[in-house]
Amino acid sequence: MLEVIYKLLEIFIIIAVLIPTAAMLVWVERRMIGIWQDRLGPNRVGPFGILQSVADLLKILGKEDWVPSFSEKGIFILAPVIGAVCVLMSFAVMPFSPTIGVSDLNIGLLFFLAMASLAVYSVVLAGWASNSKYAILGSMRAAAQTVSYEVFMGLSVMGVVLITGTFNLRSIVEYQQTGWLITSQFVGFGIFLIAGIAESHRLPFDLPEAETELTAGFHTEYSGLKFALFFLGEYLGVTLISAMSVTLFFGGWLMPEPLASWLPPLFWFIAKVMGFVMFFILLRTSLPRPRFDQLLAFGWQVMLPLALINLVVTALLKLGGFYA
Repeated sequence: MLEVIYKLLEIFIIIAVLIPTAAMLVWVERRMIGIWQDRLGPNRVGPFGILQSVADLLKILGKEDWVPSFSEKGIFILAPVIGAVCVLMSFAVMPFSPTIGVSDLNIGLLFFLAMASLAVYSVVLAGWASNSKYAILGSMRAAAQTVSYEVFMGLSVMGVVLITGTFNLRSIVEYQQTGWLITSQFVGFGIFLIAGIAESHRLPFDLPEAETELTAGFHTEYSGLKFALFFLGEYLGVTLISAMSVTLFFGGWLMPEPLASWLPPLFWFIAKVMGFVMFFILLRTSLPRPRFDQLLAFGWQVMLPLALINLVVTALLKLGGFYA
């Protein structure tokens, strides 16, 4: 009974931290883009504009939560909930530190890939249920983009599975005590990161919601709380891909001595994740958006061959006894 209460408390704390973190990332992104582009970011609400996200949240919650009369109302309401829930469920298998983590599943990596696949239903259903041309075009783009790049994401992590011999994320982190997997799986990491950017619909791969072409894409007809859920899913997705990159390729909470003994493991995990989040933001400030056909061509003509080559080479090295 005590163990169940402890787990429920742990789940509550993790959710209570993740949701405000996603809101604060909006402020961090605006602030960092302002600095990198040599202009003012949020600087009016609170010190350094830190309360801007709170003001945005109050504004969103104060807006009319409109459901178009021409939409499929039940699915229209359900779609943003699916996206947010799928991302939150993915954090259930994330090992934040040696002692912090909701579930230590033996198939944790497969669970993450499954949740990433289910999340596409959110944008597809949102576009279809909106009964809007802009929204359906955005959802069709999202379906093609996500289905394509999740293939490469799955192949990119198979090298890690071959080396470590497990799908358990905590075991993968513990395997890296002798060295981070980025050294041997640099190609796999690059493919995973690019696929993660495409899966989370972040610039330069935000084609499902390209404002200059599709108004706002799949969430054109959304407002109020439902619109906020899409934003929550997007920023939690950025955090999730960052955390998974750290777990699979950068040793999770592990750090070389003497750094490891200076601060607790959770600090190092959060610091690495924030480094990746900053990288996501930097991409938004510096790269242009490709055409949609270029995005898909790059995936199938470049990413797929690279992922297969990386997998074959890793398998041969494993058979040759290069990896313990």
